[in-house]
Amino acid sequence: MSTDGNGGTGSAASALSIAFSPCPNDTFVFDAWAHGRVPDAPPLDVTFADIDVTNGMAERGEGDLLKVSYAMLPWVLDEYALLPCGGALGRGCGPLVLTREPADGPQGGGLFSDSPRPQGESLKGRTVAVPSERSTAYLLFRLWAADEVPGDVGEVVVLPFHEIMPAVRDGRVDAGLVIHEARFTYQEYGLHKLADMGEHWERTTGLPIPLGAIIARRSLGTRMLTRLAESARASVRMAWEDPEASRPYVMEHAQEMDPAVADRHIGLYVNEFTADLGEDGIAAVRGLLTRAAAEGLVPPIPDDALSPWA
Repeated sequence: MSTDGNGGTGSAASALSIAFSPCPNDTFVFDAWAHGRVPDAPPLDVTFADIDVTNGMAERGEGDLLKVSYAMLPWVLDEYALLPCGGALGRGCGPLVLTREPADGPQGGGLFSDSPRPQGESLKGRTVAVPSERSTAYLLFRLWAADEVPGDVGEVVVLPFHEIMPAVRDGRVDAGLVIHEARFTYQEYGLHKLADMGEHWERTTGLPIPLGAIIARRSLGTRMLTRLAESARASVRMAWEDPEASRPYVMEHAQEMDPAVADRHIGLYVNEFTADLGEDGIAAVRGLLTRAAAEGLVPPIPDDALSPWA
């Protein structure tokens, strides 16, 4: 057994490459597997990369396993299969649209007005920063805007996610779409929540919010794909059974995040859908991609593209 230099262990000759983010939910989920504690699991060679990087890796066909945005699936499902576990779906965990000024009125939306209006009307023609245009957050934002922003927003600016809140605070953009731990820290920037994309999604569909997927190269074969799914499930369950075992790995890569914030992050994004997408999870993913395709945001996918196989 050998260490891969990124916290994983395994035989250098047989390790499968995997790329996921340094965020607490991913390190929590994969800690046991990456460190060789999951019986019979294939060894991993771990690379840490933000989701926009792993999205690009998937599009180029790089890597055996990848954590990607569900929004990327229409572009990569020919080469990669969706694992029915290990990813991030949930409720009450959607991206937020933030502004410098509080929303006014019972329906929100009063960024530049003192009268009650639909949540997003104040963003009509305004500049909004987003972390990527090929992210699940962006799809949820565009679906929300189609319902809530008459005439649509103005310019969409892509910024690294860690630059979005400072850009809103400093007035360089009118609003920002944020993800992950920004749900817990945006008040520190003096910002205000205009709308929650997840609330809109849940209200209009009744389904959980699809965020990040685990995909694996189809050429590995059905037997290996099944083994990978079983390994991911086992790693999740081991993390739940002994949360303290993963804490050093989580905090090592948490980018100086407060431990309490890391715990809240894990509690929000690691749930029953991480262990098994199930019928509701698959319905949520299919619903997102079907709605996004109808809006011209992604290519349509075949009916059987998301069929569970493990």
